[in-house]
Amino acid sequence: MHRRWTLAIIGLVLILAGGAFAWVTQTSGGIQVRDIRFTGAKGNTMSALLYVPPNATAQIPAPGILAVHGYINSRETQDGFAIEFARRGYVVLALDQTGHGYSDPPAFANGFGGPDGLAYLRSLEFVDKDNIGLEGHSMGGWTVLAAASAMPNDYKSMVLEGSSTGKPFAAEGTASWPRNAALIFAKYEEFPVLMWGVEKAADVTQSPKLQALFGASGAVEPGKEYGDKAQGTARVLYTPDITHPAEHISKEAIGYSLDWFARTLKGGTPLPADNQIWFRKELGTLIALIGFVALLLGVFDGLLEAPMFSHLRLPQAADGSTPLETARGGRWVGALLLSAFIPALTYYPAFALGGTFVAPSRFLPQGITNQILVWVIINGLIAWALMRFAPKRASRSGIIGPSILIALATVAAGYAALWLCDWLFKIDFRFWIVALKLMSAKQFMIFLIYLLPITAFFVIALHVLHRNFSSLGASRGALYLTNILALTLGFIVLVGAQYLTLWLSGKLFNPIPDPSFVPLSTIVAIQFVPLLAVVAIIATFTWRRTGSSLPGALLSGLFVTWYVVAGTATQAAF
Repeated sequence: MHRRWTLAIIGLVLILAGGAFAWVTQTSGGIQVRDIRFTGAKGNTMSALLYVPPNATAQIPAPGILAVHGYINSRETQDGFAIEFARRGYVVLALDQTGHGYSDPPAFANGFGGPDGLAYLRSLEFVDKDNIGLEGHSMGGWTVLAAASAMPNDYKSMVLEGSSTGKPFAAEGTASWPRNAALIFAKYEEFPVLMWGVEKAADVTQSPKLQALFGASGAVEPGKEYGDKAQGTARVLYTPDITHPAEHISKEAIGYSLDWFARTLKGGTPLPADNQIWFRKELGTLIALIGFVALLLGVFDGLLEAPMFSHLRLPQAADGSTPLETARGGRWVGALLLSAFIPALTYYPAFALGGTFVAPSRFLPQGITNQILVWVIINGLIAWALMRFAPKRASRSGIIGPSILIALATVAAGYAALWLCDWLFKIDFRFWIVALKLMSAKQFMIFLIYLLPITAFFVIALHVLHRNFSSLGASRGALYLTNILALTLGFIVLVGAQYLTLWLSGKLFNPIPDPSFVPLSTIVAIQFVPLLAVVAIIATFTWRRTGSSLPGALLSGLFVTWYVVAGTATQAAF
């Protein structure tokens, strides 16, 4: 009995150890991290993390920075910037844009929440209102530009990462607006057309829109300061050798922003730009995320010992064996290729269909989740059609109820662990763009909308997966590897091919006229690799203990729906 819970205990230890390490990092030097809610100008609830360094007092106010994440991210995404700003004595408001995280939907409303965020930051008595900076990544750049448009005299300088002035969502930049602006635009940016109207990020220096912002008559020279800081017209372009999503987890990009604010804001605690500790927090939350997966597996394993779940345990034949037929030879190879590559080949078409025909509404309020919904429906139907070609398995009766209960209990234990870490350490479970967050009450209701179709997909897909590949005669390592590759290999190839194309040609392969569709969808596809790998691990672990695909499918449906709904944007009021 005790041995069955060992993995759960290990998972909990990793969660607490990783959470504590992340907490120590983000509070280094006496920084306070506060989870706050405030009311926007239109009565909407806004969410943020507030980083308060010890030097910030009502008697001696400190400079402040509004830091904003990009589309389908959340306030924690800019942690690297927020931690380093706070270490240098800046009060940092890391904002959830409208419709993201715990800020009220819809997304894109009220200047993305930027004016509300700047107004709240300026309301704090320990913030120096004459020294406020704005920093935003991607759509977060448009958020801080909206703040700058609404309150043109209430900030001193800004940093835009992978973002732009002008269309589609910001006012046109000029040589005098916005004030003292630095642009970090990666050499391997996925959005050069959308942001600056050039085909390749390497050509951004030739962008007429960028030249108008810099007041330059020719190509903008990276690293050169244009304009005059005292007049608020200073400009500088940085072009690190990274990609768009890497801009918010880059020591180089963070260093450029630290240097710019040191040059344009007064006050704070000077530190060299390369003195950075933020990555320790990423490691801490990664350890906690790994611990979360271990906890799920361990709780499931432990619960199987309970009498109410005894019917789920792996049945055995009279001779102690459990013979199961799987695909073999060429049939095995064909099944692996179909399992791996059909989901990847249907990915862009399904997302295009979802974006075109399933617009966000009150009943389906999340755009990205709607695209995923179309993808799971298409691939669920394909898996259903191919099921007849998979080796047959005897069905088991009486396991539906216990499977639902054990999946719910297991995910509830994981949710409780995340809630504990949020309460103790003010963190979620994440690494880079992979993040598992608590759900707000509204997000929980949205979760219930999408849960059934996403879970149905996993019930079908994982049933076919196990019929093709899972046998107790296979070695444990081979079985895990096979199932992981069956679910992830296609997306590994898809993402790898896209970024190899970007590296070689300077742009993604983009057959769709919309300049944002393939770049955004490709960045979303990156998350499919670790997410589906976790699903494969859950599915294989639970199958080896039950001989059924159903418990793992239900567990995966709950986990993935939670992950997606809590981590994306809500475009329609709900």
